[in-house]
Amino acid sequence: MKRLLSSVFALLCVVSSVSCSTPTGTQSKLENNLGSPFSAKMTVNLDKLSAEGTIYRKGDRCWEAEFDSPNTLSGVKLSFEENIVKASYKGLDFSVPKSAVPVKAMITNLMEAVDSLAAQEQLTGTENEGFTEISGSLEGGDYSLSLDGQGNIHTFEMPNNLLKITFSEVEYINYAPSPAETTTSAVATEITTTATQTT
Repeated sequence: MKRLLSSVFALLCVVSSVSCSTPTGTQSKLENNLGSPFSAKMTVNLDKLSAEGTIYRKGDRCWEAEFDSPNTLSGVKLSFEENIVKASYKGLDFSVPKSAVPVKAMITNLMEAVDSLAAQEQLTGTENEGFTEISGSLEGGDYSLSLDGQGNIHTFEMPNNLLKITFSEVEYINYAPSPAETTTSAVATEITTTATQTT
């Protein structure tokens, strides 16, 4: 009799704990904060490359990434404005170094995913262990973007590209483009428009 009561009690505990937990795999809607300028620490795993640094989303198609490691990338800053990519190291500007080319492609994919999602009024994804996962497809492959309960970016993955970026210390920032950035953006737009008209 004691064994029977113990079994019933254990079964009730399991049922109650399952009924109180949030079901995994259910659809959930989330406020969209991806359109706001933000900064975040990032840990990048891309095939055999591991890197750490800080990433800034200043606006649509306007990003920056600065790396702390590995040694081949430490101190390198990549700036993405429209279709222009710039690299700098301790104040010196130069073309994108060979060691940064895979990272450039990785950030371009991240930009495309986040900027396209940022245009949506509300985000819909799948609930998984307290995070909301949003799946999509880019020219570079399929991706999965996860957000925490506050709508902050948490991970970005492209399994077919062996890519995973984990974000932490997400902070929303006030950002106003400098006159130089505004001029660069305007020139890029004019070049694009002229090229379109002449083709």
